[in-house]
Amino acid sequence: MSAAPQFVAAVAIPAGATQVVLSGIPGLLSDIVQVRSWLTDPDAVDTYVKVRNDVISHRPAYMLSVVPQLIRPDLRLEIEVTAVVTHQAAKQDE
Repeated sequence: MSAAPQFVAAVAIPAGATQVVLSGIPGLLSDIVQVRSWLTDPDAVDTYVKVRNDVISHRPAYMLSVVPQLIRPDLRLEIEVTAVVTHQAAKQDE
């Protein structure tokens, strides 16, 4: 019998950190703490999860919904991402 999947229920944003909210294409940020996604094709869920796991190697909180249509009928996927960058990490990137 396989172990139950592990789910992240909450992510705390540390004091002194900057919250970054992205929509559309999230990029490959290691600072991502939450990913919300909407698919229009239930048959694409397995592929979406595989790609998501290949692209994002750490464990942010995830939400995925399958909906009948997005605001533009030609879109099949919408992604919203929240990332948190500490001021220390931001200074290292300068």
